[in-house]
Amino acid sequence: MPYTDPGQPPLTTASAYLWWVARGQLGLVASCVAWSTLAFVASAVLPYLLGRAVDTGLEHGVDRALWGAVLLLLAVGLIGALANVVEHRRLVEGWIRAAFRSSQLLGHHVTRTGDAVTAELPTGEVVATVASDSLRVGEVFWIMPRLVGALVSYAVVAVLLLRASVPLGVAVLIGLPTVAAVLALVVRPLSRREADQRHAGGRLTTLGADTVSGLRILRGIGGEDVFAGRYRDQSQTVRRAGVRVAQTESLLDALKALLPGLFLAGVVWYGAHLAVAGTITPGELVTFFGYAAFLTQPLDVATEALRIGTRAVVGVRRMLRVLSVAPTGADTRERPLDLADPTPAGDAVDLVDERTGVVLPAGRLTALVSPDPDESAALALRLGLLGESHDATRVRLGGTALSELGLAEVRRRVVVAESTPHLFTGSLRAELDVRGGSDDAAKLAALHTADAHDVLDAVPDGLDGHVTEKGRSLSGGQRQRLALARALLTDAEVLVLVEPTSAVDAHTEARIAERLAAARAGRTTVVVTASPLVLDRVDHVVLVSGGRVLAEGSHRELLAADHDGARRYRAVVSRAAADDDLVDPYDPRKEEHREASCR
Repeated sequence: MPYTDPGQPPLTTASAYLWWVARGQLGLVASCVAWSTLAFVASAVLPYLLGRAVDTGLEHGVDRALWGAVLLLLAVGLIGALANVVEHRRLVEGWIRAAFRSSQLLGHHVTRTGDAVTAELPTGEVVATVASDSLRVGEVFWIMPRLVGALVSYAVVAVLLLRASVPLGVAVLIGLPTVAAVLALVVRPLSRREADQRHAGGRLTTLGADTVSGLRILRGIGGEDVFAGRYRDQSQTVRRAGVRVAQTESLLDALKALLPGLFLAGVVWYGAHLAVAGTITPGELVTFFGYAAFLTQPLDVATEALRIGTRAVVGVRRMLRVLSVAPTGADTRERPLDLADPTPAGDAVDLVDERTGVVLPAGRLTALVSPDPDESAALALRLGLLGESHDATRVRLGGTALSELGLAEVRRRVVVAESTPHLFTGSLRAELDVRGGSDDAAKLAALHTADAHDVLDAVPDGLDGHVTEKGRSLSGGQRQRLALARALLTDAEVLVLVEPTSAVDAHTEARIAERLAAARAGRTTVVVTASPLVLDRVDHVVLVSGGRVLAEGSHRELLAADHDGARRYRAVVSRAAADDDLVDPYDPRKEEHREASCR
């Protein structure tokens, strides 16, 4: 672990998924079953050997036969101890492999679905599935081998009991299943209440994530108290659900102690009457008492297996809901095509969106402009398979549909940097070099292109400095420029930037535009923007509206042209320029103004 490829499970039923996991570690499962069976059978034989040793001692005194019985008892005890040690180690390994294979599978799948999974399921539900439901799968592979061992030992005990005394054997073998059936009546409502608690906990996680991520906005509109109250109410719902679970669990634990105890007392009473009547020997009475005590173990295992199995089915069903969300591009092959890596020198290929007719020329810096910023942003996401999955066949790189190219290959060759920069905690060096392999000179060059040298001063220790979670210690413009430097360091064949300068002042924006054009010369680069400062530096501009191309050409050509598309283009650019002119471009507050406008 981790698995190079966690595999592709069936998404039909929970049992089919669990069987798929079992097949993936069949040798380990077989080993767990074998050692569990040996451990339980060794414990099951001990009462029989003890009873024989008692009868031998009473009949012959301390002689070789008694010593032989004692030594045999000791040997079986040692075998049982060794089997329990090995069994525990193997069961833990089986638990870990099953749990973390499921966790890895979910994690990989969520990364391939992009935001499609949160569009269908709440964020908290997805997080809870990855964090907890995968562990339920591991619990199945902890308990099921023990259940098999318990059932085998139960069968062994049944044979030995019936050979010694049919009435007492029948009483023991009927009484324990009856106790198990009573306990099962409690397990069902317990599982239902656990499912309710799980659902309430998922909603609480979602509510908490939404509130924290929007806390700045909530404070701005004075709504933090309302949302805090919503979180408090949902917390109380989770607490009440947890109390109901605890009440049922306490009842189950009480019955697990009471019912086997009453059963054991009944067996001893009945066995003592048989011993007094001479029907069974004192040794057989000891044996029956030992069996009655031992059989509470298979009873506990069966009850726990029922509870774990029920929880696992609930958890796996939730996992299947996540796994059923189609990956963006609906393709999980790593590199199905033998395509040469294009180079800056001339092997680059066009990127075409057939849905809108947008052609992004190879090796050129192209700007996407739209009267509706959401439309151009959605197009940019689609170019990197971050949009709707059904568009994967309509976006082509060098004539090859992205769905045929394969998701891993698309991720390697096409990088999309979204408008909202997301930074991760860690060193600045690790934050920048997400693909690995670039030296410090390349990192500093990327920071220069993004005009982000001030970030080195904002973070103590420079490249070795620590970036806080989401870059909270940095300004909005610094976070945006740092994210731009990170995107540039990927050295992608196709780089798609969505509003990369929306939170910086005009002078910084002009420098970034000039440096970006130089740094990406000969590489296919797409910028979603309506800023005249950036548009004046790009090679090619495409105006998109209503799902089709209205005009294209250079920025200056479109400013000078007199057709309808050019007039609509000038309207969009003029509006963007007017928004920027609301604040003096030399005003140091412009960065905050533009950041607020972007939000």
